[in-house]
Amino acid sequence: MSMLTCRMADTEAARVREAAERLGVSVSQMIREALRRHLNSVGAEHDAEIYDSSPLRPDELAIMSVQSCLPAEDWSDWADAPG
Repeated sequence: MSMLTCRMADTEAARVREAAERLGVSVSQMIREALRRHLNSVGAEHDAEIYDSSPLRPDELAIMSVQSCLPAEDWSDWADAPG
């Protein structure tokens, strides 16, 4: 595990400490989790930009023609079967 340091406003630092205390976690854990969530969000935005800039090709869309992976028969009448 690596150690990073940063500076923040006193009011933000106090909010972090209060939230960590309220949740019963360490300040480090609070910051790690918040940073992990933020990085995931930024990554998802980047993924969306990539998706928008390069739409799926017709061969990649072929799977969309498959309606369902469920059994072809109707088994709903078996819901009340004994056993």
